[in-house]
Amino acid sequence: MCGIYCSVRVSSVDATDHCVDADVFQALSEQLRSVNGARELLLRGRAAVVQPHQQEGDVFCWNGEVFEGLDINPEENDGVKLFGRLRLECTPDSVPALLGSVEGPYAFVFYDSSSEKLYFARDPLGRRSLLIHKPSPSFPYLLLSSVSAGNHPAYQFEELPTEGIFCLDVGLIRRSSDGLDYCLSIIPRRASAARFVGGRTCTRLKISRVNTAHPLEDTPLLDPFECEPFPKAWSDAVDELISHLNQSVMLRVRDIPVHFGQEGKARVAVLFSGGIDSTMLAFLAHRHVPEDEAIDLINVAFENPRKIHVRLRRERKKYRKAGEIMKVTDEGTTLYLVPDRVTGLEEVERIAETVPGENVEFYVPYEESLAARSAVEAIMWPSRTVMDLSLAMALYFASRGVGRIRGSSSECYKAYTSHARVLLNGLGSDELLGGYGRHRTAFTVGGWKSVIDELQLELDRIPTRNLGRDDRIISSHGKETRHPFLSLSVVSFLAGLPVYLKLDPRLDVGKGDKTLLRLAARRVGLVEASARKKRAMQFGSHSARMAAGEGERRGDLIIG
Repeated sequence: MCGIYCSVRVSSVDATDHCVDADVFQALSEQLRSVNGARELLLRGRAAVVQPHQQEGDVFCWNGEVFEGLDINPEENDGVKLFGRLRLECTPDSVPALLGSVEGPYAFVFYDSSSEKLYFARDPLGRRSLLIHKPSPSFPYLLLSSVSAGNHPAYQFEELPTEGIFCLDVGLIRRSSDGLDYCLSIIPRRASAARFVGGRTCTRLKISRVNTAHPLEDTPLLDPFECEPFPKAWSDAVDELISHLNQSVMLRVRDIPVHFGQEGKARVAVLFSGGIDSTMLAFLAHRHVPEDEAIDLINVAFENPRKIHVRLRRERKKYRKAGEIMKVTDEGTTLYLVPDRVTGLEEVERIAETVPGENVEFYVPYEESLAARSAVEAIMWPSRTVMDLSLAMALYFASRGVGRIRGSSSECYKAYTSHARVLLNGLGSDELLGGYGRHRTAFTVGGWKSVIDELQLELDRIPTRNLGRDDRIISSHGKETRHPFLSLSVVSFLAGLPVYLKLDPRLDVGKGDKTLLRLAARRVGLVEASARKKRAMQFGSHSARMAAGEGERRGDLIIG
């Protein structure tokens, strides 16, 4: 993991001489330094590697992880290995072919000095941040950056699209007065099959297409939860899902180097709500970390004045006694008994024997969240909706790692800082397995075909939604998020399954949504978690709509 910054002057733009604004460059530099703790973060290999990689005029900036497709031993650095492969052969055909052979999140910039071409891209799902500013009259440079300058009038940063590999002919820019569009091309991602666990083929250059097979409309309703053992079709799919997800988690938690002075401390954390996604990830991660090493189960809760006001109003109606209401508000910890905290505590108790770890509780007072808001808005830019801010705030404080854990007595707490540098996130399960209410609505409106269309739309939208934003937020604390559900191997497997094995909207909520994952959780013994209903992170942590009067604000509104 490393920060990326690249600047190319495009002289054809009609503008007077400009240089990078000193304040913006300072802001970018400070953010890059925090991310470039990547050199110190050291998540690959045993020795620190200075970026950018440079040799004989070739330059390579790599912010990513190779989990499959390239033979890398624990002592090696994936960026060094990729740089060597790129230098052996660099053509418009070989670059996408090499990247298509690997699986993992990445953003990169590579300058090939012999051809004077600059290649840059993000992985097909956009799991790493890379922003682009195209030359403008006020600032005639092409900028590529993994961090944001915030809302600055001279720079129009936007997320780099993931549709292909971008190639900028730098030599042509120097020789020609034509604009950027003439010198910049997009090399399409071409389908390239790669093998993975179970003998299936996986396309690593493109997002898979959803299986369009669906049952007949008059197929009788079958509740697999009421059958013991599971019907064979579900049973086989459950076994395969557990195998693929277990492999994905293993690749993301193994061989994380131990920093000096951090021996025996957790190297892996899970963004933990007690729901089915995070509980399953915690369970599988424990299989692949040393037996004597804990996993930090991170649970964040916000003091939300709007929610507190609503609760007090309900209490007044119920009790009509001001004294009792004051008693509730005087107990500070009750302000933070948000839904994710309640279910997180419940699930920690249930899985304590099988998943030993620290339940790290983060409390965010309203004043502290207000103080951090401007910094969070700058980091997440160009994402700037109400929902972006709600989710970014939750991730910002969760990845900061400063909280408390329960002592030997349940009433006793002590301060705790999580040193885990890898955070597992369950994002992707709802999109792949039909966990949103809109999937149930689609079935009501148009049957299985509408559900399939909606699931395909979910997959197609993943690269344009929020992964780049999340990467910028979490990496601002020198940490890295990893998404086991978004391994292209897992995506390919789940997309290839018939839709009726993944969900059945005819069943009740808590059964019909993410049915396959719920059955998998039951099979490994996570019975209570398997029945928990979907709850978005911003609502479970109460990071959404904190101020009075914000209750009706739509999530897609642009923040002012």
